[in-house]
Amino acid sequence: MQSIESNALEPTRAELSAMSFGQKIQRLLPVYGLVILTVFLILLFSILLPQTFPTMLNLRSIVSDKTIIAILSLAAMIPMAAGRIDLTIGYGIVLWHVLAISLQTMFGLPWPVAVLIVIALGALTGFLNGLLVEIAKIDSFIATLGTGTVLYAIALWHTGGRQVVGMLPQGFYALNGTMVFGLPITGIYVLALAFVMWIVLEYLPIGRYIYAIGANPKAAALNGIPVRRFVIGAFVTSGTLAAIAGVLLASKLRIGQASVGLEYLLPALVGAFLGSTTIKPGRVNVWGTMIGVIILAVGIAGIQQFGGSFYVEPLFNGVTLLVAIGIAGYAQRRRSHAGRMAPAQAPQLSAKTAEK
Repeated sequence: MQSIESNALEPTRAELSAMSFGQKIQRLLPVYGLVILTVFLILLFSILLPQTFPTMLNLRSIVSDKTIIAILSLAAMIPMAAGRIDLTIGYGIVLWHVLAISLQTMFGLPWPVAVLIVIALGALTGFLNGLLVEIAKIDSFIATLGTGTVLYAIALWHTGGRQVVGMLPQGFYALNGTMVFGLPITGIYVLALAFVMWIVLEYLPIGRYIYAIGANPKAAALNGIPVRRFVIGAFVTSGTLAAIAGVLLASKLRIGQASVGLEYLLPALVGAFLGSTTIKPGRVNVWGTMIGVIILAVGIAGIQQFGGSFYVEPLFNGVTLLVAIGIAGYAQRRRSHAGRMAPAQAPQLSAKTAEK
C-alpha cells in the first residue's frame, strides 16, 4: 500500500527555454526558494549576531547537534522515495543507542562487535518492516508505527527505566568525538553519506527504479521492476542508517537512557519532507533534504541566540514545514495551470496556421 506519492515538479530545459525572464524567475522561485531562504537567514543572523553566529564555535555546535537528525532524515527519505514512510527511525534510535552501550558494559563485547550487532539488528528491523508492508500489505505508516512502538517498549524493558552507564573504550568515543579541521567528524560522515546516496538515486538504475515505484508502483511493476524487492531494500537501508545514527548518539552521550531519542523523530521527518519541497519539488531528494536540515539548524540556532525559549525548536519545525509545503503547493498549482492552458492554446495555434 502506498503512503506517499513521488512526482518531481522541477522545470525542464525545454520549459525554461520557452519562457521569458520573468516567467523563469516565477518558475524557479518555488524550486530554489528554500535555498534562497537558507542563505538569507544565514546572512541575517550573521549581521544581527556578529559576535556569536558567524563563528567557528557556532558552526561546530550546529554540526555536532544536527548530525543525528541529518542521518535520520536521509534514512527517512529512502522509503519516501519509494512512496512509503518509516517511523521506526525515531523509535529505533532509542533502542540502538542503549544497546550500543549495554553490549559493551553489561556483556563485555568489544566495541566493534557491539556496533556491528546494532547495525545488523537495525537492518533486520528494516527487513521486518518491508515484509509487513509488502507481504502483509499493511500501510507503511501503521506498520512502522507498530514496529517502532515495540522497539521502544524493548528499550524500556531492557533498561528498566534506568540509565546504562559504564567505562567505554576510547575508540568508541572517537566515533563521534574526533575533530577534523576543527569540526566534528560526524559532519564528514553526513557529507559522505549524502554524496553516495545522491549518486545512487540520481545516476544509477536502482535510484530510477525507486523513484518510479514512488511515482506509480503499478506502472513500475508492469515495466518489469521488482517492486517488492526494492521496497524491502529501501526499508532495510533506512533501518541500517537509523542504527548507525544510534551508534553515533551513544558515542556522543556516553550513556544510554530510554528517555532519549524520540525527540529526533519530528525534526528528521520535517527535514525529509522539506527536502521534497526544494531542488526537485514534489520528489524527495538528497540535497533538498540536506537543505531542509540546514535551514532548521540555522533558524533554531539564530532564534535561540536571541534568547528564544525552550518551545522555539518544535515551533520553528512546525512553522517551517507548513511554509515549505505551501511553496510546494504553489509550484504544483502553477504547473497544473500550465498543463491545462497548453491544450486550450493548441487549437488556436492550429487555426492561425490554417489561415496563413
